[in-house]
Amino acid sequence: MSDDDRVFKALADPTRRFLLDRLLVRDGRTLTELESELEMTRFGVMKHLRVLEDAGLVVTRRSGREKLHFLNPVPIRLIHDRWIDKFTERQLSALADLKAELEGKA
Repeated sequence: MSDDDRVFKALADPTRRFLLDRLLVRDGRTLTELESELEMTRFGVMKHLRVLEDAGLVVTRRSGREKLHFLNPVPIRLIHDRWIDKFTERQLSALADLKAELEGKA
């Protein structure tokens, strides 16, 4: 499975997107903190976090007995650059040309 496939798979699930949103609000959360915001077993949350880690969207660091989870936005940016930018480039170019044309006639 490619890195892109792992990221798309991870982002396909609403629970995993919710976990990413929580880490965006405040990074460095423990499993207990993340679990408390979901109506799911601890093991269910761990399974979702494992998929996010496998995709590189979440990185962890041990702090004493706790494992802290941090958002890694780089894989999402790479997806954006590869799959979204190339589809919007033409529209942005057309808007820039229109702006230049309108300003030239003013």
